Amino acid sequence: MERVKIDLEFVIKSSPTILYQYLTTPSGLVEWFCDDVNIKGSKLYSFFWDGEEFKAELTKKINGKLVKFKFLERAEEEYFQFEVTKDELTGDIGLLITDFVDDDEVEAMTLLWESQVQDLKHALGLA
Repeated sequence: MERVKIDLEFVIKSSPTILYQYLTTPSGLVEWFCDDVNIKGSKLYSFFWDGEEFKAELTKKINGKLVKFKFLERAEEEYFQFEVTKDELTGDIGLLITDFVDDDEVEAMTLLWESQVQDLKHALGLA
């Protein structure tokens, strides 16, 4: 099964600072992304969905802008990333999500991310 990279961008009418907190802190991530998260040290994250643990390493962090994770059980070149963006013309704040999925699951994973981002907007008081 071939894995493909997907980039999804969403407009989030929020302060970039507040949005970034929801992308990087355990309390923020639990609000919309996962059921639970534990952080060991500064780089090892354990994400939980439906009681199952997925370990990821924080591989890149730019304060206020970007956070990039690598699931330990996935291929070396695969990662998922949250990036806070700003449209230069409109000033709109966006969230760019990068993920890797099976090529036959692009549509299903896109719908899942859209649902997750709706949860994020709700947590931010925007939905």
